[in-house]
Amino acid sequence: MTNPLVGHPAPAFELTDQNGRTVTLASLKGRAVLLVFVPFAFSDTCTNELVDLRDATDLRERDDLEVLVVSCDSMYSLKAWADTHGYRSLLLSDFWPHGDASRDYGVFNPRKGLATRGTFLIDAEGVVRWAVVNPTGEARDVDDYRREVAALLD
Repeated sequence: MTNPLVGHPAPAFELTDQNGRTVTLASLKGRAVLLVFVPFAFSDTCTNELVDLRDATDLRERDDLEVLVVSCDSMYSLKAWADTHGYRSLLLSDFWPHGDASRDYGVFNPRKGLATRGTFLIDAEGVVRWAVVNPTGEARDVDDYRREVAALLD
């Protein structure tokens, strides 16, 4: 099933990172964005996925790509997770208004109050070029990110 956002402008967002700084999609225009939604940072599956992203320096250190992780955790929880696991990339809090960005991307689960595992690759002009939503409990493979980023940018 094709995600309805693919081929359309990515929904704008303004979120707070784990260090209390505001990050907007508009501020990243001119670079591609890999936007990775996770349910909660401290869950086992999310931790494993984020450690894989932390270790994917080939993705995180590209000049033409920004890797952003979004969860409904508070910025304080994200800061604690980042400090515990040596994560230096941006973790964005969709805590308040609760789940607004997750809703805009179609990955908010209102019954559980969390974002599902949605991934969106946004080009430098702000258009969604690839999207996938994994079932609950099913981890994503960082090699899928590599393949899609290479197809878009290389």
